[in-house]
Amino acid sequence: MINLNRVITNYVSSPEHKKLLMFHPRVKVETQLDAQLQNIKGSSLHFGKAVMNLVSNAAEAIQDEGKVVVSTANRYLDRAVNGYSTIPEGEYVVLTVEDNGPGIDQDGLDRIFEPFYTKKVMGRSGTGLGLTLVWNVVQDHDCHIDVTSNKQGTRFDIYCRTTREMSAEMTNHLSLAHFLGQGERILVVDDVKNQREITCLMLNKLGYMTDSVSCGEGAVDYIRKRGGVDLLLLDMIMDPGINGRETYQRVKEIQPDQKAIILSGFSETEDVKQTLKAGAAKYLKKPVTIHVLGQAVKEMMC
Repeated sequence: MINLNRVITNYVSSPEHKKLLMFHPRVKVETQLDAQLQNIKGSSLHFGKAVMNLVSNAAEAIQDEGKVVVSTANRYLDRAVNGYSTIPEGEYVVLTVEDNGPGIDQDGLDRIFEPFYTKKVMGRSGTGLGLTLVWNVVQDHDCHIDVTSNKQGTRFDIYCRTTREMSAEMTNHLSLAHFLGQGERILVVDDVKNQREITCLMLNKLGYMTDSVSCGEGAVDYIRKRGGVDLLLLDMIMDPGINGRETYQRVKEIQPDQKAIILSGFSETEDVKQTLKAGAAKYLKKPVTIHVLGQAVKEMMC
């Protein structure tokens, strides 16, 4: 179990990175790391090598003066995405390395992970095996990679499945004791089974009683038959059926004072804004950690 922020921080302070900057004095390397980044399973050594080779490759692609940005982010996909490879739905940590070099043509993109090909196309030093090593790390860790390029630069995105496990150090530092509930009832509304299960598991660990439904219509029917719950956790985009905004509107016709938190994998859309105006108290962007969820729910129960 590793945190990619720590892997990146270790690399940019390493002698290998300092040597790279000496060879490319007009290339600036920046980091933009998500402070709430979730953990992934894997080898920090191998991911460190992957980061090193991606940054080195990006620096060499810049012919004169330029910039390389290394960033991390939590990302939730509720639908598969077709990129360099097909990326299934799920919760991911995304490692991104992008440069503002001259870009790569389509033939280069098609062959970019072949052994020695990068040396012929972009490299001015090294073995030409750097991106092949990156490809192997991605495959060995059951990750996914997307590569895009144009005349403004090239971007590598590596999608790594998150894990809910925490190190002992993090568990001690971020005690869950002050987030615990007292058996309050929470209804989780999400069209993705895996997301319902994860959210309910976290809430159960925090001491809440949970039920879940797979659609907005199911939530409305639940409230109509059983009355209100202490809190509604509501996905915004559900397919098929009504979305989160309409679900909350219908629920409020039955239970006008129903409390709700929006859990969505998308940015704050107009539907999210309208749902907040209708009375939902908070918007949390998936994927969400147990600590962020616990704090938000606890605030609602006070």
